Amino acid sequence: MTPIQVLHGQPTPEELATVLAVVQSRAAVRAATGPARGPATAWTARTPRPLPPPGPHAWRTSLWAR
Repeated sequence: MTPIQVLHGQPTPEELATVLAVVQSRAAVRAATGPARGPATAWTARTPRPLPPPGPHAWRTSLWAR
């Protein structure tokens, strides 16, 4: 694993332990699930949504959760 350096501030030992625990758990999950298929970006993470039906308020409903 790449060494971790504190660039700014003076973290307490508890804060460092918390950060290291999160980094180690994410590394363990990634190692257990195998290599990623590619970087997750806004283009690859979303599935295309259908366009809203045309109408006077279509723009308002275009960003509603589906």
